[in-house]
Amino acid sequence: MITFKRPDGKDCSGFYAEPKAGNRAPAVVVIQEWWGVNDQIKGVAQKFASEGYRALVPDLYRGKVGLDAKEAEHLMTNLNFADAASQDVAGAVRYLKQTGSKAGVTGFCMGGALTILSAVFVPDSDANVSWYGCPPLEYVDATKIKAPLMGHWALDDAYFPVQQIDGLEKKLQDAKVKYEGHRYNAKHAFANETNKDQSAPIAYNASAAQTAWTRTLAFFKQHLG
Repeated sequence: MITFKRPDGKDCSGFYAEPKAGNRAPAVVVIQEWWGVNDQIKGVAQKFASEGYRALVPDLYRGKVGLDAKEAEHLMTNLNFADAASQDVAGAVRYLKQTGSKAGVTGFCMGGALTILSAVFVPDSDANVSWYGCPPLEYVDATKIKAPLMGHWALDDAYFPVQQIDGLEKKLQDAKVKYEGHRYNAKHAFANETNKDQSAPIAYNASAAQTAWTRTLAFFKQHLG
């Protein structure tokens, strides 16, 4: 765990993973699912590190972790999304860019929605990848999105229906955002390997996850190096 400064001067902590190339490597801010900074999302950061990226997971819940869906929903409901994007994520991007030239943002579920907001509110980010998470469209001013954006969406998503994604992509198209969207025959949170129950509204899909990861790494290599 490390501590970095937000734009407003307050401290924020986060889980940091560094590749063999050290602190000058390109970087990615990884935004948690609604569970918090748990072992699974730390593993995602370590996966990015194994691919050559510095990875920082801001602790949006300030040390709290949801152990079940009810607790996670409570933590997410009390999160100030605008503050998280414009302060916690922005601070993480700036921290990473102190030693490296480029940094991107990616996030999953709740973190995917925050990635879209960060694309709007964090102009320092050089590339953004959202995984199955979309904020209410009235909060997305697509004209402010300047960095390339990729989206991974599940066709059988009980939380973010395809109609909402259609609306988002229409806004992105109208604003001429550099956007690449992909849809998968999968359920919500299809890249989280801890979701084992195939009868639940969320389920791991190894094939979809692998394809999305391959696309994400190629996208970040193109835009971050």
